[in-house]
Amino acid sequence: MLNRSAPILMPAALAALVALIVVPLALDQPFGTQTPRTLAWVHAMRRWSPVITPAAAALVVALGVGLWRRTRRVAVKAALVAAVAASLGVVWLARQNPFEWMFNPLPQARYVPARDASFVAAGDLVLAVTLDNDASAYPIRQLAYHHLVNDRIGMTPAVVTY
Repeated sequence: MLNRSAPILMPAALAALVALIVVPLALDQPFGTQTPRTLAWVHAMRRWSPVITPAAAALVVALGVGLWRRTRRVAVKAALVAAVAASLGVVWLARQNPFEWMFNPLPQARYVPARDASFVAAGDLVLAVTLDNDASAYPIRQLAYHHLVNDRIGMTPAVVTY
């Protein structure tokens, strides 16, 4: 029974694997409006994908081996190799956080007095901190992209985030 349905099950399992990775990426828009329900689905898919993808990839591999043995056509065997490789790639991707790839630390942070901060427009929002008679301001536009700033405010080390 499984042998007859393998040509249908294998592409379906591969499509489900890819969807498990692609759908959360498409729905999770860090700078867009999101509903709590959408975020709940995204986080559930991300939480379960490292568990589900190895099992689904094992199914794709098993079906691929069965189909490999039944065919002599080179094009079919090439497609099977591509499907198995894609399923294994998805297993790896399920354990990655692509937002870590997109939001890079600022390589050479510059700290300047407010009067010299030409990269901050008059209408830009800033996150301001005052501590030990010292004040610092961090442009939210930059914090939204880089997420963290290591700094000292007065004599106190600080990690600022938004």
